[in-house]
Amino acid sequence: MSGPTGRGDGVPEASASRPGRVPRTEALLVLADGSTFEGEAAGAEIPEGIATGEAVFNTVLAGYQEVITDPSYAGQVIAFTYPHIGNYGVNEADNEAPRAHCRGVVVRDLAERPSNWRSTGSLEGFLVGRGIPAITGVDTRRLTRHLRQEGAMPCAFGTASEEALRAAAATAPSRDGGDLVSEVTCDSPVVRGTGPYRVVAYDFGMKEAILRQLAELATVTVVPATTPATAAFDLDPDGIFLSNGPGDPGALGGIVEDVGRLVGQGRVPVFGICLGFQLLASALGARTYKLPFGHHGGNHPVRHVRGGRVEITSQNHNYAIDARSLSGAEVTHVNLNDGVVEGIRSTEVPAFGVQYHPEAGPGPHDARYLFSEFRSLMEACGARGREGG
Repeated sequence: MSGPTGRGDGVPEASASRPGRVPRTEALLVLADGSTFEGEAAGAEIPEGIATGEAVFNTVLAGYQEVITDPSYAGQVIAFTYPHIGNYGVNEADNEAPRAHCRGVVVRDLAERPSNWRSTGSLEGFLVGRGIPAITGVDTRRLTRHLRQEGAMPCAFGTASEEALRAAAATAPSRDGGDLVSEVTCDSPVVRGTGPYRVVAYDFGMKEAILRQLAELATVTVVPATTPATAAFDLDPDGIFLSNGPGDPGALGGIVEDVGRLVGQGRVPVFGICLGFQLLASALGARTYKLPFGHHGGNHPVRHVRGGRVEITSQNHNYAIDARSLSGAEVTHVNLNDGVVEGIRSTEVPAFGVQYHPEAGPGPHDARYLFSEFRSLMEACGARGREGG
């Protein structure tokens, strides 16, 4: 269901000047199935006029900077469903990682004159400074409906000819089966926080907001994704944390084996979020599968199975776990939109995790209690805390 491109021979040309608006060059977004969406080039200049990635949509109204800098979006092009993006600008405090790993941004209306007391610059300047291309003026409502119906898929966008963009979209690589964690994990251990407990945090693409939460209760040693379980135990932790991250958990067999060693001994509690949750579930024997268009947004209702209460949660994942394949664990949380498993707890060892993001900022804080539960579990397993970390 392709829309008209309005570009004639496909050669981009400058858009007409409008009062108060920056003149832009016409651009085009093309999905792998051939669907096209008109727009204008924004953000960083694209080499050869073509950017590619997996197209997904996010439903947040605020928090665009946190979304764009979340390493879990590695390899993806993020389309924001909210029509007005960039109105409150950007600032360094809201970054979730030192650099962005997404492939691009798609918006309906990119604000050019932000207004907020915390703002230190515009979103477009932020995109340019970090080398992130964007396309604005897109009918994101039609794009979202299409992705909901057909599923997330590779895409190409930019100022190149329609023919070149179609070819690039058709040959753009899928994220399925690829190891994206190796692109975003840290190179060597880093220590954060001065809390009384000791936590080893595996970095699969960890968000800064998670580190802030952990650092309030522990001295956190962040380690690379491929750190052996024996090396983690050598650090004498009170708990092990498995972070969020990008891509297909099925492509991380070696990491799953190490998570199995971390969990299997039952020596210290293990807490996983997002990809960390999927890896924990995989280590407990669960199968994972890809959702049609994933969960990306800040307003997903999740039911706590035991208590029955409903939490509004922030989510960002394309994969989920099959509850029928779980063994030695119980489902603790369920997504009310589609029934996807959102949390599990081992019935044999001190290990639990959730698919969503309890640390999300900005975002609902309904699930922040999970960090307190992690602390309580460490205490129940014998952790007494250490003065001065």
